[in-house]
Amino acid sequence: MTGSSPVRRRVEVTGRVQGVFYRDTCRQEADGAGVTGWVRNRDDGSVEAVFEGPAPAVEAMVSWSRRGPAQAHVDAVDVHDEPTEGLDRFTVS
Repeated sequence: MTGSSPVRRRVEVTGRVQGVFYRDTCRQEADGAGVTGWVRNRDDGSVEAVFEGPAPAVEAMVSWSRRGPAQAHVDAVDVHDEPTEGLDRFTVS
């Protein structure tokens, strides 16, 4: 995580976001952006993700979350700032 101080954002994404490859595509995007964290489905049909890394890369992932993969239909994204934890990879749960 070089280039800027790391930041962490938690996003909660609602809409048609499960069963449309949202999590796997998110992992691919995060890996490409050099962002660590995780993504998981929630019982209520939403997706939750944490992005940690350089601010520009994390903000790019937050922006990506607002559209998701082609099959998704995102209705809303809630974004929360959190303290960084020093995560070392991006995982899918």
